Amino acid sequence: MAAKDVRPVLAMAGLLVLAQLVALLMAPAFYATTPPVFENPEDPVNALLYILLILAFTGVILLVIRMRRQGAVKYVILAAMFLTMMLVFSLPFFYLFMAFRTPYADVFAQIEAIIISGALTYALAKYPEWYLVDAVGVSVAAGVTAILGMSFAILPALLLLVGLAIYDAISVYKTKHMVTLADAVATQRLPILIIIPKSRHYSFLRQRSLKEQIASGEERDAMFMGLGDIIIPGILVVSAFISLGSRDVSVVGIGGNVIVALVTILGTLVGFSALMRYVLRGNPQAGLPLLNTGAILGYALAYLAVYRDFTLGIVLG
Repeated sequence: MAAKDVRPVLAMAGLLVLAQLVALLMAPAFYATTPPVFENPEDPVNALLYILLILAFTGVILLVIRMRRQGAVKYVILAAMFLTMMLVFSLPFFYLFMAFRTPYADVFAQIEAIIISGALTYALAKYPEWYLVDAVGVSVAAGVTAILGMSFAILPALLLLVGLAIYDAISVYKTKHMVTLADAVATQRLPILIIIPKSRHYSFLRQRSLKEQIASGEERDAMFMGLGDIIIPGILVVSAFISLGSRDVSVVGIGGNVIVALVTILGTLVGFSALMRYVLRGNPQAGLPLLNTGAILGYALAYLAVYRDFTLGIVLG
């Protein structure tokens, strides 16, 4: 790894870890106040349903791009970000108002979440510079990871990570439609990725087509990572923390579920390190095969070490 690439790689790794740690901190609060996305988090079919939803949404976005209606894609993504931010930001505001014993804390929390989310969405539409996109992206990724993580028990979470790793590999290396999607995201300045500049003069507002840069072999001025590369392995992190929390096992006073969750993050980092070796060669790379593999191996090793059984938490009770 060249010296000039060290800082961007470390920065991206830091944001990945930050988002997943914040998700862990938020998960108990969401678990106590918010219903899971799926009625029965233990149902393995949930993983298939979620993958089908991703396929359908991606298909719609690609169709709109093919019809040369990129402007419509931008407003769909911004609307989705607005709704997601409302959901994510309402919880901390609720606890803040509760701490001050504010009457109608839930109402005021919703109002504050709408105001903040609306202001950020407007800023993203008018001035989507990389630091604003990153700040919103990490916040949204943390909240979504917490909500989805508590909505998937261990088995569905593992199935989801395996399924999406396969899909990501196919979409990048075989059909290549994920490259088309990434190009549209960057060109339209859509806030669903993390951007790490390689120079202090970089501006996301002047970002050129990624496809053109790849085709010309030109060195890119920034590194990009989709929010899914943070959220998807993070689902297993939060799932381990929530699902294993009922087991009264600890190591040196630390709960077994906490240890397994943290080692799962460590495993994701190992996968990230392997991923960066390929990314720095200049070609598009599927992130989830390596990130998810690292997360799954980290989870499995930690679970075996802490709980000393081979069920991997798939069968709890």
